[in-house]
Amino acid sequence: MSAGSVAVVVTEEIGLPSWDLYELSIPCTVFGKAQSDLADPWYELMLCGTGAGERLEDGATGLVLRTGHGLDDLVGADTVIVPSVPDPCVEEGRPLPEELIRALRRAYDAGARMVSLCTGAFALAEAGLLDGRRATAHWLHTAQLAERYPKVRVDDSVLYVDDGDVLTSAGLTAGLDLCLHLVRRDLGAHVANQLARRMVVPAHRPGGQAQFIDLSVPTTDDDALAPVLDWARSHLDRPLAVRDLARRAAMSPRTFHRRLQEATGTTPLQWLLTQRLGRAQALLESTDLPVEKIGELSGLGTANNLRHHFLRHIGVSPREYRRAWRQAVC
Repeated sequence: MSAGSVAVVVTEEIGLPSWDLYELSIPCTVFGKAQSDLADPWYELMLCGTGAGERLEDGATGLVLRTGHGLDDLVGADTVIVPSVPDPCVEEGRPLPEELIRALRRAYDAGARMVSLCTGAFALAEAGLLDGRRATAHWLHTAQLAERYPKVRVDDSVLYVDDGDVLTSAGLTAGLDLCLHLVRRDLGAHVANQLARRMVVPAHRPGGQAQFIDLSVPTTDDDALAPVLDWARSHLDRPLAVRDLARRAAMSPRTFHRRLQEATGTTPLQWLLTQRLGRAQALLESTDLPVEKIGELSGLGTANNLRHHFLRHIGVSPREYRRAWRQAVC
């Protein structure tokens, strides 16, 4: 189990528009604040700037940042994240700094995991790191990305794409989905879920990779619904019918279905299945319990039923998942 170092690129010499602060703040929030009670050591975060911090052009709305690290520090980082690139580089075809492109290539060649959020995909594409790969970006810019880099298989229908050592995401909150996905890959389902809870992150659909299911805890202001969901997560080993949950919430099944879908973006049955799979993943990662017992405790039933859902939704069998997890953390 290893968190490692995360280097985040800040394109400071062109200036950072205020609306790009969100993508920059995501990796800083996820990886920059130590969560030693969840994993110790936590990630080591570095902000790596591309220039000397020149003034923004007159009339621009934004700011200039000075960082403690330069592009040379990308080489040697375990993960390199490009949160975004300046609008002129996307909209007007303004060249990205050549030193940035060279640094990205060197970091990849040195074994770094390369990640882009939103328009950061343009930097990875310019470095040739997306050639022949499936990738995504904010849907407003995917057509430009595909036109400018025809070797990239651009998919505008997903939140994020995990291609192993190169990962890309759509814009805004999809970048948060991807960063939590990285935590899940590195430190496991339990740590990712606890971090999502602390960040008060609502549930999202998986980003397009069957091997990893998003299990962040849904938030809701519905005073009647939240206690029922908490109770259900504490009793996944029991048979849980939608009508029983609706009764506990003092709602009709139809009203319960509608309000749960509004709160979590999914149906009651799919929500239950996702929670059960998450419980099974956590048990496979953290215990030596036999598959039969894990099926029982997660509410997925027999070992055969557990295996069926793992193969269908995660892409591997429970035993293969446990084996792969233990190899990854050793």
